[in-house]
Amino acid sequence: MSSRIVVIGAGPTGIGAAYRLHELGYENWNLYERNAYIGGHASSHTDARGFVWDEGGHVIFSHYPYFDEFLNQMLGADYLEHERQSWIRLLDTWVPYPFQNNVRYLPQDALMECLLGLVQANQENAYEDTQNFGAWTTALFGEGIAKYFMRPYNFKVWAYPLERMDKQWIAERVSKVDLARVLRNVVYARDDVNWGPNNKFKFPLYGGTGEIYRRAAKRFQDRVHCNKTLVELDLAKRTVSFQDGSGDTFDAIVTTMPLDLLIPLLKPRQSALEDAARLLQHNGIFTVGIGLEKRIETNWCWMYFPESNSPFYRVTYFHNYSPHNVPDGRADIYSSLMCEISFSPHKPVDRARVVDETIDGLVNSALLQDADRARIVSRYVEESEYAYPIPTLERDAALARLQPFLMQRNILSRGRFGSWKYEIGNMDHSVMQGAEAVNFILNGAPETVWS
Repeated sequence: MSSRIVVIGAGPTGIGAAYRLHELGYENWNLYERNAYIGGHASSHTDARGFVWDEGGHVIFSHYPYFDEFLNQMLGADYLEHERQSWIRLLDTWVPYPFQNNVRYLPQDALMECLLGLVQANQENAYEDTQNFGAWTTALFGEGIAKYFMRPYNFKVWAYPLERMDKQWIAERVSKVDLARVLRNVVYARDDVNWGPNNKFKFPLYGGTGEIYRRAAKRFQDRVHCNKTLVELDLAKRTVSFQDGSGDTFDAIVTTMPLDLLIPLLKPRQSALEDAARLLQHNGIFTVGIGLEKRIETNWCWMYFPESNSPFYRVTYFHNYSPHNVPDGRADIYSSLMCEISFSPHKPVDRARVVDETIDGLVNSALLQDADRARIVSRYVEESEYAYPIPTLERDAALARLQPFLMQRNILSRGRFGSWKYEIGNMDHSVMQGAEAVNFILNGAPETVWS
């Protein structure tokens, strides 16, 4: 008899696992999702005025041929491809992304501060000896760039003290510094904007990012069960139980729910593991969507905001991703700005005021004019309690206690919050984690992304 496989969560990782099972023609499985909709953090929602909003900023790029083919199967020709146009708002000016390669746009005093800091950091070359992310940013980029951008921006994103974060997650997430390259850019007044894996990206023509996963789920919709909140995972009986009284048996599980929420549901209770799970930290975000009855003429994609005169760390011109992100596809008369505001106990945000503060911040940052307030026809807000798993100094030790215990019982905790690794939390990483988890369960194939 074939093994019974249960998949928990219908975000990119859960759908990736389900798609692989379906692709292989495997029959003995079910997927359970706590929400009434598909997509997890990559879901999309249409508001009462007809604006489409993602849960935060997502762009599609890939490291993996398997994910490329998955997208091709899901979207066909229903996508648009964009070249990244990304900027940083700082000192009443706009600096192209990545900031450290384009400091020539800064006012002279700030430019000199950043260059002198870079030169000193380059001479000392001490960043490899640093013990946390905060110290790493200053040692690598110098005092100027750390002061103006790296420190304030990263606290706005993570909502967590940088000195309590590890530095090992960085990899392709942060552009490092080539001093000679920066100096050439300044001397020759040259823009340097092509760094990073997402300098070109795709986006669905219809339905936002969530359309990818809705289309995938239709292929095996009889096995997808929504409104199923997990309340117990019995290790001895090999059963899962849901809040509505239903349940299932399992031989193997691919679970994508937050790891710190999964561990307390284990039966018998695992007190030592619960202690380890409490070491895992995360932030949340408010996604605030501002829909305008006005066409904003720009080819920009998204912008970063390190300063305190706005609550958001990133704003996306979402109407530029697809005209169908605005009512009736009328991007000639509507615009949509999708704003992300992080929160945590270290950075509390008042939900009752977050929309008004966002609109004020858009005006303060020169994205809107005062007169545009009267043109706002949609004010959308989505609260995501779990947004980024924070790579704290304690994270890896906690995972080293949690993951082996689960793996020994054929429970594969994968995905952004299942693995609790931001560095493999992109959509391509997440889908691949699901597919590779299935390959491991069925064939013992190595999990190259998660491992």
